[in-house]
Amino acid sequence: MAYNPQTEMLRRMEECTFAMRIGEGEKLEQWQEKARKQLMKRLGLPFEWVPAAPRIEWTREEPGYTETRFVFQSEQDITVPCHLLLPDGAQQKKLPMIICLQGHSTGMHISLGRPIYPGDAESIAGDRDFARQAVARGYAALTVEQRGFGESGGTPKGPDCQQVAMQALLLGRTLIGERVWDVSRAIDAVGELFPVIDINRVAVMGNSGGGTTTIYTAAVDTRIAAAMPSCSICGFLPSIGAQVHCTCNYVPGIMQDFDMAELAGLVAPRPLVIVSGKDDSIFPIASAVEQYEIARDQYYARANAQETIVHVIGQGGHRFYAEEGWQAFDDVTQWR
Repeated sequence: MAYNPQTEMLRRMEECTFAMRIGEGEKLEQWQEKARKQLMKRLGLPFEWVPAAPRIEWTREEPGYTETRFVFQSEQDITVPCHLLLPDGAQQKKLPMIICLQGHSTGMHISLGRPIYPGDAESIAGDRDFARQAVARGYAALTVEQRGFGESGGTPKGPDCQQVAMQALLLGRTLIGERVWDVSRAIDAVGELFPVIDINRVAVMGNSGGGTTTIYTAAVDTRIAAAMPSCSICGFLPSIGAQVHCTCNYVPGIMQDFDMAELAGLVAPRPLVIVSGKDDSIFPIASAVEQYEIARDQYYARANAQETIVHVIGQGGHRFYAEEGWQAFDDVTQWR
């Protein structure tokens, strides 16, 4: 008689009670302190700190903005490439910065709106040129090449996460943790190179895999002043538990402690704009709504900050919804 172990695993996931979920009467700040420590442990963080040693490779003028390419060290012998876009007239005032994280794609050039490989143009058409959108709205925009994508181990056909994710697990780390670390260290590098950036107004955004890095980074690094994860907030069970997703989505033991609502709770009371697609089949909308409501009612409510968490639902599938997302972001942050 055939036996499928997935059936038993699904049952066990359904019974998860999430040990780190906030308790009745528990103060948010106290919960966040212990929950953040546990999340970092699950991610394999922190890593050994090394000087970022940022180095500018080139700067050029583009219509409406100045673009600077630079690299920095996030770990010993780990170099991270970035592009910073500053809108025209940026030197006249301190600017808020949006860290733009592409999802599973051929690289950060998608965020820059520059097709290089077959299929890039179609990817960009889903409102995924985040950096170009941000700088057009007057924000500084930073792209960070995530590990397994583009120049950091990707291929012209797309990301290559499988082996690097497995290697990370062998070392007691996670690929998500490595990506979070790189984004956090990118803030350090920007702070050294670009005094025009207002380090107190740094936000992070991304779609799909970029949205996953977004919520984990905002949960771990309190320097993130606002976050906009898109097509990534959903219960672990109906998304990466019940469906096949890229290996880089998985954190050992995460469901013993957290569901996505708890990650959002670690962002409270900072502004959080959750973007979902009504017809997104891989991050089902019913679960996305459920996680948003738990985060709002269990975490943001304890900070009297229900108005700073917003759920935007686009009338389509797995993509970013620029018009609705940016309007909500501008409304909740008041940075423009």
